[in-house]
Amino acid sequence: MAFLPAERLIILIIATLALLDACLLLFKGIGIDVAGYASLVACGAFLLGLGQFYRHVRRNDRIAITAIAAGLFVLFTIVGSVFNYLLLPLQFQFIDPALGRFDEALGFHWPAFVTWASQYPRAGMLLQAVYASSLPQLLAILLILGFGGHVRLLHHFLVTGVVGALLAIIFWFFLPSFGASAIYELPAGVTEAVPLAVGPDYNAQVVELGRNGVTYLTPRNVLGLIGFPSFHTVMAAMSACFMIRRGALAAPFLVLNTLMVPAILIQGGHHLVDVFGGLLAFALAVMLADAALRQLERTQRQRRTGIGATAGV
Repeated sequence: MAFLPAERLIILIIATLALLDACLLLFKGIGIDVAGYASLVACGAFLLGLGQFYRHVRRNDRIAITAIAAGLFVLFTIVGSVFNYLLLPLQFQFIDPALGRFDEALGFHWPAFVTWASQYPRAGMLLQAVYASSLPQLLAILLILGFGGHVRLLHHFLVTGVVGALLAIIFWFFLPSFGASAIYELPAGVTEAVPLAVGPDYNAQVVELGRNGVTYLTPRNVLGLIGFPSFHTVMAAMSACFMIRRGALAAPFLVLNTLMVPAILIQGGHHLVDVFGGLLAFALAVMLADAALRQLERTQRQRRTGIGATAGV
């Protein structure tokens, strides 16, 4: 079998997004860094080919499953990011003011929180590193689950990430937001005390993109667009929840992703409600992913039963 059912599902999603990307690029007349994206696609394709080699020639299932999962991860990240950008300029009103009022009703005021945190610059630098660890964590978990032979868990992890990303993009398209840093200004002393991953200049670029769209796409300059629900929260929940089943290996991931919450608020410039939205998106994604895998497994069993019955006849 060239690809397992869960792998084929992700390939179908990637192919659908790639087709949508191509249509939107042509329709909108947006330029694209062909060489830049081709190198990334080649990396993903190489990993898929490597996985097939180890599946059918060298017969090492753990290397095969890991390489294919890594290839799918790379390819989905590419087509998903391009699709997110091609939805610009946004057609609906930003909801950040409403999200800010919701935070304040909960007793949370983002500028006051970040100003207080700026008194501890070393902690701010630590949170910046934590915030940047999201994607490396996902790749590390992919390797741990793949080389550990946890195929079902790995596929649940991958499909959860794919579904979570799609849910976040779809919700954000209809109810766009860019985070608390898009509507609040911080005193100059605050941003000088603690460099922010999503600072005023970064957010100004994101808001400009939201209003005017993009004329040229390149992987060398990709910004995080989505405010609510926080996809960093989705990734943090994925890391913590999927690794908690791996016993002692879970400890560093639990620590990192506990620290990820203040990192998302401070370094990511998010509303508090963005974090709640991310947790809700993760919960929905993990359930939908499990349901999809169960259906795929059920279909595969039925096919095997049918083939067995035919052979018996």
